[in-house]
Amino acid sequence: MTTAIAAACVALMLAAFTFDGGRSGNKSLSLKDAFDGKFLMGVAMNRSQIYRRDEADYWLIIDQFNSVTPENDMKWMHIHPEKEQYNFEHADKLVEFGEANHMFIVGHALVWHNQLAPWVFKTDDGATVDSTELMQRIRDHIRTIVGRYKGRVHGWDVVNEALAEDGSLRQSQFLAIAGPRFIEKAFEFAHEADPDAGLYYNDFNLVTAAKRDGAIRLIRDLKNKGIKVDGVGMQAHWGLTRPSLQEIETAIEMFSALGVNVMFTELDISVLPSPRQVQTADVSNRLRNTPAMDPYVDGLPDSVQHQLAARYASIFRLFKKHADKISRVTFWGLHDGVSWKNNFPVRGRTDYALLFDRDRKPKEAYHAVIEASKE
Repeated sequence: MTTAIAAACVALMLAAFTFDGGRSGNKSLSLKDAFDGKFLMGVAMNRSQIYRRDEADYWLIIDQFNSVTPENDMKWMHIHPEKEQYNFEHADKLVEFGEANHMFIVGHALVWHNQLAPWVFKTDDGATVDSTELMQRIRDHIRTIVGRYKGRVHGWDVVNEALAEDGSLRQSQFLAIAGPRFIEKAFEFAHEADPDAGLYYNDFNLVTAAKRDGAIRLIRDLKNKGIKVDGVGMQAHWGLTRPSLQEIETAIEMFSALGVNVMFTELDISVLPSPRQVQTADVSNRLRNTPAMDPYVDGLPDSVQHQLAARYASIFRLFKKHADKISRVTFWGLHDGVSWKNNFPVRGRTDYALLFDRDRKPKEAYHAVIEASKE
């Protein structure tokens, strides 16, 4: 079988399983078509998908989404592993994929305290760099990467997760060495490298009052200084009951009032019990697995499938209500088999956080989202 014929067969298979669960015989709308004219529907791509190692993943992304974000391959440790070395191979492939399929391409993330290369804060003799040197490294990093993709990557998560849960600035090494100005300079450097690219602040738990208000203060301060900030990315790593719809709606309205686009940048909904009271996406915070923390190893009960579908439907009804304020919704992963939630905050669990199952088949939640778009 030739490669072309094999690809065509996979495309036909995907078309078959995007029918309306086989109930009506009519092919359901794709996610991107369902919300066309309202907001972009995006997905984070992993390296296997970038290199088309799985044809089913490849065609499903094309079929369903009109925006892509690299899950890891533009993070500092991967794209700039040594001071004088950049690795653009993987990022180039993602950008080429997005361009070939007329997608909105998001770069993630330029300045983040996690997944850094070891050299970032160190001199050649192992001492800690001073503020001047660190700012120069940030400048070179941003200008090189954003400059390479000028006019091709349409928006950038410029600064990621710079706030603590109480809304104050996170006590990172960036802050300790360079002070608060590293944030505004990062946005300035990105704007200089590509004046037309959208520039975003991205963080988790931005629906909680303290952190939300801290982000509002941060964005307002940047804008008052004349610094270009186009959007806020609200990471939506949520659960079946938290946060409340009211918390989400309040955040949408308050961020929109700043004059920036609202984006839900990392959407997934865990069905598993949380081992902590406060939800977090801090990747350094991992816990031990136990049977009580991993109850659905053999499959998700119908009752929980229904609950997940209802939760997704209610969220997308809210998104649709505020479509004039929301520019993009991006899922953090394509299907349950590649979701990071299988390993966070507890490694080795079996989660069901996305709209497609491990066989790439649309779940009840997928159909619920499509139906919500029609209401």
